Amino acid sequence: MPVPTHGLTEAKVLPQFDKDIRDLHLIYDYDAHDSNGKPEKWRYEMWFFSEKRIVYKIHGGPMAGRINYQTASYQCIRPCELWQCNWLEETGTICSLVYDIPNKKISTLLAFSQGHWERPQEAHGDKRNPADFERWRGLASIGKQTDRFMLNEQADILEAFKGKGDLVPIDPEAETI
Repeated sequence: MPVPTHGLTEAKVLPQFDKDIRDLHLIYDYDAHDSNGKPEKWRYEMWFFSEKRIVYKIHGGPMAGRINYQTASYQCIRPCELWQCNWLEETGTICSLVYDIPNKKISTLLAFSQGHWERPQEAHGDKRNPADFERWRGLASIGKQTDRFMLNEQADILEAFKGKGDLVPIDPEAETI
């Protein structure tokens, strides 16, 4: 299977990447609402594994129970302050995350594929399980490119530390799509 084309983190920002976010692990909560409009917390965990990969786990909300890693690219918006991380999921969902270091905030835009948004239970699992990975890929084939649910949210960072925490390291060259 050919490797999908993905933007690269520019070499000129790697020294700042090393200083600001390489191997950084964040635990953060989104203030969201359930399907009945009741407030709830969506807890996420993100590990900026390398300049090419992220590893994450979702603990709350409709996607709770998802453990994944992706090919990602990073942009330094403002050194020591703002970073953007972008990736494409095997489900067809497009993700863009901005990490605001001094304000301890995460801002995201998620363009969920129709399959991913309408069948969230099928998006649960761990990519390391071949059956989960294959099922997730199938979600990308539901609908067309414009059949997306756009979700933008902000989260408060609860913890920031170096290292994997409870997440499992990945092979830096592992297949992601």
